[in-house]
Amino acid sequence: MSDKVFIFDTTLRDGEQALAASLSVKDKLQIALALERLGVDIMEVGFPVSSPGDFESVQTIARTIKNSRVCALSRALEKDIDAAAQALAVAEQFRIHTFISTSNIHVESKLKRSFDQVLEMAVGAVKYARRFTDDVEFSCEDAGRTPIDNLCRMVEAAIAAGARTINIPDTVGYTIPNEFGGIIQTLFNRVPNIDQAVISVHCHDDLGLSVANSISAVQQGARQIECTVNGIGERAGNCSLEEIAMILATRKDFLGLATNINAKEIYRTSALVSQICNMPVQPNKAIVGSNAFTHSSGIHQDGMLKAKNTYEIMTPESIGLNRNNLNMTSRSGRHVIKHRMQEMGYGESDYSLDLLYDKFLKLADKKGQVFDYDLEALVFMEGKIDGDEYYQMAQLAIASDSIQGEASATVQLNIGDETVNATASGNGPVDAAYRAIAKASGTEVNIYSYKLSAKGEGQDALGQVDITARYRGQNFHGVGLATDVVEASASALVYVMNLIHRADQVADQKQKIMEKKELGGV
Repeated sequence: MSDKVFIFDTTLRDGEQALAASLSVKDKLQIALALERLGVDIMEVGFPVSSPGDFESVQTIARTIKNSRVCALSRALEKDIDAAAQALAVAEQFRIHTFISTSNIHVESKLKRSFDQVLEMAVGAVKYARRFTDDVEFSCEDAGRTPIDNLCRMVEAAIAAGARTINIPDTVGYTIPNEFGGIIQTLFNRVPNIDQAVISVHCHDDLGLSVANSISAVQQGARQIECTVNGIGERAGNCSLEEIAMILATRKDFLGLATNINAKEIYRTSALVSQICNMPVQPNKAIVGSNAFTHSSGIHQDGMLKAKNTYEIMTPESIGLNRNNLNMTSRSGRHVIKHRMQEMGYGESDYSLDLLYDKFLKLADKKGQVFDYDLEALVFMEGKIDGDEYYQMAQLAIASDSIQGEASATVQLNIGDETVNATASGNGPVDAAYRAIAKASGTEVNIYSYKLSAKGEGQDALGQVDITARYRGQNFHGVGLATDVVEASASALVYVMNLIHRADQVADQKQKIMEKKELGGV
């Protein structure tokens, strides 16, 4: 049996069904091109009979994609198959995927037919689809809850009718791994013509077992896995493409299986799908979550500094992410602080590690995460360094024109011992406030990340604004919290301004120390 597992991506069909709003043709094409770069073997890009828009997107993608096989879905109805064939006709290579329900509950309650009638419909659909292509896939919807005798009959009949791929879906995520693997094993043992088709699986994640079920299936002989980027899809989602790809790559020694996936495109594709679909990836998501390669425990950080594979079974570079994070928190040990200082170019003689670590722990307990610029301040500045408010917002007034979209802001900013007033206009109240603060302070910063989130529920919930700003080649993170979004935004920028002021003081201290060293050496 081949060790190649085909990756069948259904992000643009099953995945899109779960979105609050349909994607545009342009959005779908952008994702399809990313999937092609990722190396998926087959991409299911829509359900052409469902709407003119879906027909157009399938046709556009079919015309463009060259290195992956494009597939469209159809029910076991001639009109559906006609629509799929027409949309796909422009492709260099394509697949028609037709399906019908096979479980008792679906056959009796949804289709209101006998199993024999459903079997006849399935055979007719496969034969009809073969008029347009020899690459026909047939799915037994809700196979996980289908009586095994009926499932064997359906699979044998669909293969005899001309289906070259047979998909066994766990449509409602009901089965558990040894049960689902047992279904695949039984099919191989009991269906006489099963060697004439590739057995595929399409598992949903209602019980969190879609990936485990898919892996169990390939261990029993399935050679196609249907999945989506970031695991998006109906209800709790689908089997996650990136998890499957990295399981097969990381555990090739045990599973002996491989895919055509270009793993270095995983992170970029995940980010693109997340952005276009407006579906954020949870931080602790396997492979592509923001915490997937982040280490906070002091014990883990120590191990990572000694050998990365102590706590990482794959590298961030392997999925196209060229970093790993050692978060500096109160759980971090001295070794991490020493490592960060070395990364910034400081030798052991430039500071006292014991003294620095004591200061670090106090600051970490207060603000949670500590950044490089905090460490420098702890070394070079005396006294209190967190909350040292050189800049303070005394007053903020906003006037907005909701029709024109313009706004003006007036700020009163306490700067050291001075009070400065400034007024500025902008494209909305936040932009106006930021322009006014820049005018009052005389300092321009480049804000390249702005995130707003609600803390709490209801109309009185606090709005938290997180910004990342760049100033003189260094990044600064600021946060503001208020019931008013503009106020929270302004607070975040003032927070950053104080960090920048502190960084400038640090730079001055460093310069003085260097000058003293040079004078001492003369």
